[in-house]
Amino acid sequence: MKITVVLPTYNEAENLPNLVSALFSLPLDLSLLVVDDNSPDGTGDLAETLSLSHPGKLAVLHRAGKFGLRSAYLEGFAKAFETGADVVVQMDADFSHDPAVLVEMARRIEFCDVVIGSRYVKGGSLARRWPLWRKALSAFGNAYARTILNFPLRDVTTGYRMWKRGALLGIPLERIRSNGYIFLVEMAYVAHLLGYDIAEVPIHFSDRRWGKSKMSLRIQLEAAVRVWDVWWHYRDLRSQRRAG
Repeated sequence: MKITVVLPTYNEAENLPNLVSALFSLPLDLSLLVVDDNSPDGTGDLAETLSLSHPGKLAVLHRAGKFGLRSAYLEGFAKAFETGADVVVQMDADFSHDPAVLVEMARRIEFCDVVIGSRYVKGGSLARRWPLWRKALSAFGNAYARTILNFPLRDVTTGYRMWKRGALLGIPLERIRSNGYIFLVEMAYVAHLLGYDIAEVPIHFSDRRWGKSKMSLRIQLEAAVRVWDVWWHYRDLRSQRRAG
């Protein structure tokens, strides 16, 4: 099973070398695609240097600027398909997602279409260093989206995901409109409406080891409003699911 990790980056030079080392130490047939948005700190150039130590296993997709999570992942998915990936992984580049969990996710993907790393199932947890307000905001945002969209996943906002090739190819990616945080919600929602079998494995969501978090209250508030747009945009798929 050939696994391609699609890794969007922007100013992740402090994290990337250690993350690449951790990923390639896993007992998996794994390749890595770094999608860099012209990071001022030289992340893209560093990724090219790292690729020399992993010929055929690490590729870099350079983009001219910050065009958002949606386009980064959609371009990354297309490249992964071109290179024959059986399974595609979404994850953050800042060590908030433990690379070791990929082993369990790979085991579970044999029996379902999508596996997500969940903070809100038994065994899942959030960074201890997070202040109470941030934990409450994360939990509320997740519960809010689940309630509005009425689907059963415990963690709809997680960015740690593993997809079978056929599942991603079956999603009408041209309809995905959200850019940023809500992109993750929209992708999960469409997968649910299409009837894909989605499994959740517990993860500990860590605070980033180096660098500054890109998440903000403004981003989360914007996502709360955008959930309603996602709900309306896929009313046809909801109708088809009820009819089926």
